[in-house]
Amino acid sequence: MDNNLSQLKDQLKSLEEQLQSSDIYADQEKLKEISQKYNQLKETYRLFDQLREINEKIFEIEKLLNKESQPEMLSLIKEELEQLKEKKTSIESEINKKEKSSNTPESRGVILEIRAGTGGDEAAIFAGDLLRMYSRFAEKKGWKVGLISSHKTELDGFKEAILEIRDSGAYQILKNESGVHRVQRIPKTEKSGRLHTSTASVAVLPQAEPADLKIDLKDLKIDTFCASGHGGQNVQKTSSAVRITHLPTNLVVACQDERSQGQNKEKAMIILRSRLLALNEEKKHKDLGDQRREQIGTAERSEKVRTYNFPQDRITDHRLNKSFFNMLNILDGNMDAIVESFEEQENAE
Repeated sequence: MDNNLSQLKDQLKSLEEQLQSSDIYADQEKLKEISQKYNQLKETYRLFDQLREINEKIFEIEKLLNKESQPEMLSLIKEELEQLKEKKTSIESEINKKEKSSNTPESRGVILEIRAGTGGDEAAIFAGDLLRMYSRFAEKKGWKVGLISSHKTELDGFKEAILEIRDSGAYQILKNESGVHRVQRIPKTEKSGRLHTSTASVAVLPQAEPADLKIDLKDLKIDTFCASGHGGQNVQKTSSAVRITHLPTNLVVACQDERSQGQNKEKAMIILRSRLLALNEEKKHKDLGDQRREQIGTAERSEKVRTYNFPQDRITDHRLNKSFFNMLNILDGNMDAIVESFEEQENAE
């Protein structure tokens, strides 16, 4: 215990010295990295210090327990000892959780990709509903959220939308959203009142930073083109849109939402880094196939992880084998019940 606290204190002192150096402010990425690490270590130090205090109290109370003979006092001492041991277990669990998640995908922000699947215009409208749900959920959590790239349709739907959520731990909370989401409802475009089934796919990737992996410029093919609007027509006369192909993996990313070529290139690189990080994580775990492709699937109706049934006001998650009601409230970003159910399942496992 003392050794852990001593090591953490030395690390904190080293990081404080780096943060006090004037040179660090010239490199914003480095400043952000060190600040984040400092805050994480400070919280870990606090937990270890609490654990040390509790261990000392337990030691003193156990000595007192051996000396006491009166039944009433023994009962009070045992009760206090039990409470301290419960608190100790809770803090140890929190420390273990932090150590497991530190510098892993779970401790990162998120790149969240949503694509319309089977169902034409209705699938694109549903993709827009999911985009709003995740955006609202992120805002209610106080996370920084931004739309990196989008391809809107004439009926205010989305063929594709890519969100960036910059908050440590967002991936841990949203990772279970990956997969094909199915909706059953009567579309606005349906005149006969017939129930339709459509799909949209969601891929959740841990956000990668430039320091996470080195991308060689010679491995990139960068093309520019004019941004297009609804129906594919060009909406700009200058070639501000950017398409980046990572030649070794053949991953392709395109961004056109920003007015300048530089901004679109920067956003495309954010997406590319996260997709490459996901591939690297997959290789580490020796899984077969492309993680991102596994998450997205082919967006067929049968490959569903969740069904949104409007007539019955019910959302059913097929992995949890559980239904949630008051669907419009959930689609407004109040997803806590679903997120907590996954957390309970993971804790039980």
